[in-house]
Amino acid sequence: MPTITTKDGTQVFYKDWGKGQPIVFSHGWPLSADDWDGQMLFFGQRGYRVIAHDRRGHGRSDQTWDGNDMDTYADDLAVLFEKLDLKDAIMVGHSTGGGEVARYLGRHGAKRVAKAALISAVPPLMLKTEKNPTGQPREVFDGLRAALATNRPQFYRDITLPFYGYNRPGAKISEGIREHWWLQGMLGGMKAHYDCIKAFSETDFTEDLKKIDIPVLVMHGDDDQIVPYPDSAPLTAKLVKNATLKTYKGFPHGMCTTNADTINLLAFPKT
Repeated sequence: MPTITTKDGTQVFYKDWGKGQPIVFSHGWPLSADDWDGQMLFFGQRGYRVIAHDRRGHGRSDQTWDGNDMDTYADDLAVLFEKLDLKDAIMVGHSTGGGEVARYLGRHGAKRVAKAALISAVPPLMLKTEKNPTGQPREVFDGLRAALATNRPQFYRDITLPFYGYNRPGAKISEGIREHWWLQGMLGGMKAHYDCIKAFSETDFTEDLKKIDIPVLVMHGDDDQIVPYPDSAPLTAKLVKNATLKTYKGFPHGMCTTNADTINLLAFPKT
């Protein structure tokens, strides 16, 4: 399996398919590079080089006890960019991966990046604070941690329902998609997944977003039950200098899977 070795010796798995302008995908919690397979096939067949990694503690990468935070995630991604000598890349991040993209650009700059897409992404900040009064209370994330620690297998089955909007009236449920989500989650490390809840919910990406000057497409469904739309995409679009906001009526958090045809055809490389 292809891997990079990060600054602290962690082995991070990645996929690297095709040739052409690189598109680098960052996955959501608690998934893996496999969550991007549909997009990687789609864009790979259209002349792009498509790359996705398993974040440390996720998928096939080392299950680290420490380093499960946004700064380290961004630094790991920088090592991948350097090893593969990526240039003129398009960065695409879903959910937690959107935070990873924002922190990478804020921390390492855009010298290797042409543009980016943030899909159902966690920035600017999910947690309710004095400066972010419309965010979600800490009790919400405490509940996620408690459910994970108590019965991770059942928790990962249950969360697929709101993740894909399968709990909505008339939803067409795919058990295959639910099982794929569960499998990806269970491959990862429990401690890393536990810590990552803090990383995606408590990290404030405001200053990162302000630093970004490349074109950024912000894509979000207005029926996102995981990362609520009003507290994320519109605020991100206001903070990024060169942002385009695209809102999808009725789309869930996992819209890259449930609505792949729409997301792929309208995705950033084609705008």
